[in-house]
Amino acid sequence: MIELYYAEDDLDIAESVKKYLEEKEFRVTIYNTLAQMKQALKMHVPTLVLLDWNMPDGHGDGLCQWIRKNRKELPIIFLTVRGDSHDIVAGFRSGADDYVVKPFEFEVLYSRIQALLRRTGNVADQYLSCSGIVIDQNRRTVSCHSEEINLSAAEYQLLLYLMRNKGKTVTREKILEQVWDANGSYVNSNTLTVTVKRLRDKLHQPSCLKTIRSVGYRMEDTI
Repeated sequence: MIELYYAEDDLDIAESVKKYLEEKEFRVTIYNTLAQMKQALKMHVPTLVLLDWNMPDGHGDGLCQWIRKNRKELPIIFLTVRGDSHDIVAGFRSGADDYVVKPFEFEVLYSRIQALLRRTGNVADQYLSCSGIVIDQNRRTVSCHSEEINLSAAEYQLLLYLMRNKGKTVTREKILEQVWDANGSYVNSNTLTVTVKRLRDKLHQPSCLKTIRSVGYRMEDTI
C-alpha cells in the first residue's frame, strides 16, 4: 500500500484528497502544520509527501529542504495555490519532484503521483523505522530523532536484524546465529549482552528496544 503524508491546513481540501486517494488504496495521513509533519517524518518514512506552500507555521519550501537533507530520495509534490513561475521555480529549487497548482483535478493529481512513483519506486522500502530510530539501508546509516548515530559493524547488524523483525520476539540464540555465526564470527552469549548495552547507550536508551526475559529481544513502536 502507498503511504502518503499530506501537509494541508484547509480541511475541506485535505479530506477530499484523502477520500479520493484512499479509494485508490492509498493510506493518507493529514498534518495541519509543518511542525507536525516534520515530527512524523523523524519517526517514520512514508512512500510520498504532498506539501502545501502556505501553512499556519511557515512555508513549505523550508520543510522541503529539510526532507531533502534528511530523507534524500523521498518523493515530494507541492500541491498549492501559488502558481506563478517564480513560485514553481522556487519549489523545484527547494527539492520538490513535482508541482501541482490548485485548483486541480483529482485524476490529474493521481496521474502525477503514479508517474513520479514509476520513476522513483517505493523509496520507503530502503528505510526501516521504529519510534524515531531510522535505518537507511542503502547508505547503511542510522539516525535517532534525526541525530546521526555512529555504530560499530556488530551494533549495526544487530539493530538491522531487530528492525527487520520489528514486532517479533527473536531469541538470543537466533540473534547469535544470524548476526555473528552467519558471518563466521562465533561468539558467546555475553558478547550479545554487551553489544545490546552499547547499542542502547548510543540510541539514548530507547523504550522500543525491549528485553524479553530469558528469551531474547523485540523492537516495537512505543508511540
